Amino acid sequence: MRLLILGSDTPLGMALVARQSLLGRHDIVSMSRSACRWKSERQAKKSIVRAKSDIVVDVRIEAAGDGGVQIQELDLQRCHWVSKACQRTTTAYLYLSSSRVFSGQLERPYTEGDPADNQEDAGQLLASAEEVVSAGCERHLILRLGPIFSYEGKNLITQMLGHLREGETLILDNNLRGCPVAADDGARVILAMLDQLGTGLEPWGVYHYGSSDTATYYEFAEALLAAASQFFEFSSTAVQLERQPEGLLPLNRVLNCAKVRDTFAIRQVPWRSAIGDLVKHYHEEQQ
Repeated sequence: MRLLILGSDTPLGMALVARQSLLGRHDIVSMSRSACRWKSERQAKKSIVRAKSDIVVDVRIEAAGDGGVQIQELDLQRCHWVSKACQRTTTAYLYLSSSRVFSGQLERPYTEGDPADNQEDAGQLLASAEEVVSAGCERHLILRLGPIFSYEGKNLITQMLGHLREGETLILDNNLRGCPVAADDGARVILAMLDQLGTGLEPWGVYHYGSSDTATYYEFAEALLAAASQFFEFSSTAVQLERQPEGLLPLNRVLNCAKVRDTFAIRQVPWRSAIGDLVKHYHEEQQ
């Protein structure tokens, strides 16, 4: 199949291109984030038509959220343009979303049928983007992921290590629990879904994927610090636990991944197994 990747220079986009180049199963047309900043529907439609792809894989919005970039209303408009263009050209649309559409108030893992109830601006914009995609294109897949981390681009690892290398202290809370996803693992999941779409399977709708082990931001930073200490020197207080107000309820954005497992036979893997290699790659990049 022929894939058009919107946001190919994001952490997940780069991992997707790199993994596919090794597997060689699909042809890829890449578009960077800057190339996707269309000013009009006509520009967006032209990009989709010219690519002549079977599937559009859109990682722009997910990457903006994980990279700390504020999501704008124009981003939603661009999703609308892409979904309309995909509908007109009968192109499938795989849109990458985030577990941040959920408030975190449920004690159990979130399923695809749970309402997107995050009242924060970012969560509402992410949920609105999903609605735009599902309403505009019949042949759509929405894949919600936990926070993406990688050794390149803006994400959990590069932001945390960047602050630590500058001598700053990370003061993180232990309240919000989620399931972080290594960029290469996310790419594995996406390509596994695309491989089965190429066989004629048409399982349109919403899916969840997160790593098999959960973590808070503090627990993730502790594991990151342990791996990074082999390459960098940090103080013994580089990562500290933020004191939480009395009576504050813990939040949970863990995703139930049974649907993606049962539909695509995709298994979850632990995020901790990827930390060591990613920190090593990060160190090599800094050299």
